[in-house]
Amino acid sequence: MANTPQSKKRARQNEKARKHNASLRSMTRTYIKNVVKAIDSGNQEAAKTAYVAAVPVIDRMADKGLLHKNKAARHKSRLNGRIKAMAS
Repeated sequence: MANTPQSKKRARQNEKARKHNASLRSMTRTYIKNVVKAIDSGNQEAAKTAYVAAVPVIDRMADKGLLHKNKAARHKSRLNGRIKAMAS
């Protein structure tokens, strides 16, 4: 347990940041899940719309450091590949 005033403050700040990051991470997963649901439903237009909405969110989380940039790129690439596969 934190003993010094400095370590107590850091513990408070870390908890606040953890809750904020959890919220952002959850939002990101929701956007990704919306794209996957649209793909599974077979509606390519809905999937494209959901993908266009998800890409800026994924990029923003990568910029903030919540996601690694390669993980963000991997998510975008896989979702886009699945959408393109629907056309054929």
